[in-house]
Amino acid sequence: MIFLFFSIQDLSMVTLSSLNCLLFLSSYLATLFANKNDLLITTNSGQVHGKILSVLDGEVRAFLGIPYGRPPVGDLRFRAPEPMDSWQGVKNAANYANSCFQMPDTKFPGFRGAEMWNPNTPVSEDCLYLNVWTPRVNNTQAQASSPLPVMIWIYGGGFTTGTSSLDLYDGRYLTKSENVIVVSMNYRLSVFGFLSLPNNTNIRGNAALMDQRLAIQWVVDNIAAGLIFIPSITLFGESAGSACVGFHVLSPGSNVLFQRAVMQSGVPTSPWATLSLEETWRRAIKLGTILECPTSDPAELETCLQRVNASELIIAQYGVLTEDGLGGYPFVPVVDGVFLTDHPQIMLDNALQKDVLLGLNKDEGSYFMAYGLPEFELGETLINYQQFKDALKQFLGANSFVSSIIYLHYISMFDSSPGKYRDGLKNILSDVLFVCPTKEFASSYEGVGGKPFLYYFQHRSSVNPWPEWMGVMHGYEIEFVFGLPLNPSLGYTEEEVNMSKRFMKYWATFARTGFNISPLILMCT
Repeated sequence: MIFLFFSIQDLSMVTLSSLNCLLFLSSYLATLFANKNDLLITTNSGQVHGKILSVLDGEVRAFLGIPYGRPPVGDLRFRAPEPMDSWQGVKNAANYANSCFQMPDTKFPGFRGAEMWNPNTPVSEDCLYLNVWTPRVNNTQAQASSPLPVMIWIYGGGFTTGTSSLDLYDGRYLTKSENVIVVSMNYRLSVFGFLSLPNNTNIRGNAALMDQRLAIQWVVDNIAAGLIFIPSITLFGESAGSACVGFHVLSPGSNVLFQRAVMQSGVPTSPWATLSLEETWRRAIKLGTILECPTSDPAELETCLQRVNASELIIAQYGVLTEDGLGGYPFVPVVDGVFLTDHPQIMLDNALQKDVLLGLNKDEGSYFMAYGLPEFELGETLINYQQFKDALKQFLGANSFVSSIIYLHYISMFDSSPGKYRDGLKNILSDVLFVCPTKEFASSYEGVGGKPFLYYFQHRSSVNPWPEWMGVMHGYEIEFVFGLPLNPSLGYTEEEVNMSKRFMKYWATFARTGFNISPLILMCT
């Protein structure tokens, strides 16, 4: 394994050897952009017209809201996606499209740290759209001057929330800084994307993962069309999106479509990332019961659930959860025997090996305390020993004996600080949800011949609005990956601007050629 550590200090990046790059997309520009109007492109389904974005004293092209799948509504609700039908004329691709149906976060009204993750376009079941950012090629230049890898982003949000149109995921800075093509897609969420019905071949689960695969296939069919060599396509994602990247690494139907993967704070073997088929079916039957649908006949249950109002459906899904442990997401990826042919840990043994960059933030667990700890407030959030034990039962299903063992491991008897239980809980959640699964996945992946590169991010953003004790939170590396500090209006420090440039350089270099570095090299603070 190769370990990379990121902090605000000036890092001395090991020199990355320039490999001969046969994996490139210059022919793509010749086939799609050899046009008097470089904002007009032709996809397999029809023409779209994008727009120019100004960025960093230059320009990039953006093609936003391109439909890649038929609207999954009516009889197509819950089912695997179907490719988009052809259209006549030119579609406007100057604006983001609908976000997939979800409930917004209302826990902290008016608080930027929470509301920045809420969808910023109308929510709808008609949501299978993708976005493309490319370097600007002028009207007379039909071909790029250098190789152009494609980086496909998959957002997180616990499989229940998220959208590709967030300001945080704006691809213009990464595209302009590193001369890469950035693609992002919307995919169905929660019950719409992960419902599986017993004894029903129409609704087998993992529709959302198949949405993502269809979008990746769209990239292969449209962006990579006409190439002599296989293009360089890298998937990257965060949290649930990162676990999805891992599922595509493992799934035989997906892993032939791309070359590399970046997993930011989430792996497919995480305890929150999958459910068994039996548990998913139990939840499906419970959902049908809540909504007064017939549950004994698979076809009748399907028809009934497809006719339920979307708002009613998304509220009712939370009634399927039990009170024990980490079951906070009602419908998530399922071991369906099709997309996931077995448990991800077992699928690792036969996975098509790729270079994988994966890692963690220093304080992953603190974000989940904000939504699962009754005592949480936008302040110090000090808790006592009894509240600490109650939290262990709530989050982990730990009984008193297990809680005592955990206490001895994480809380020092010599620690008299008022925040010791709070900070101990933060570290426990970090380890259970992210640190241990990531380390175990990397070790297993290396054991079967893969080449994992690990990073550890430990800089707290100067514009992070959450309380200081929450540290380097889950999700707060994304702004550096996408180059937001390069926007002077956002108030980042000069050091953070430089850090973001390094982040983008590392990610783009990995996407372009992989890392050709010694496994003994450390980048530390």
